[in-house]
Amino acid sequence: MFQAIVRFIVSALVLLLVSYFVPGIKVAGFWGALAAAAVIALMGYLIERLMGESVSPRSRGIVGFVIAALVIYLAQYLIPSMLSVSVIGALLAAFVIGIIDAFVPTTIR
Repeated sequence: MFQAIVRFIVSALVLLLVSYFVPGIKVAGFWGALAAAAVIALMGYLIERLMGESVSPRSRGIVGFVIAALVIYLAQYLIPSMLSVSVIGALLAAFVIGIIDAFVPTTIR
């Protein structure tokens, strides 16, 4: 349980960092980032369960990258008051989050 809490806090901080540096993505503070991280994680989990792990961003393929950008983009419709993302912002955010995740993984091991 503690690892899950740490994972969501790290994911929220990464999302805040990305929203600060990447144009086209806006997050409504830490609680908005925490809610966005939870929604993005849940949507990613559901897509992996439905389509298999080959669409996961962890697979490092172009399909995983596009799915990650799509998940980030669609999350804004579930929490519109906390997250606002353009298509370019979602693509850039998926790219930057992928790079950060390579150095600071947020998966529970």
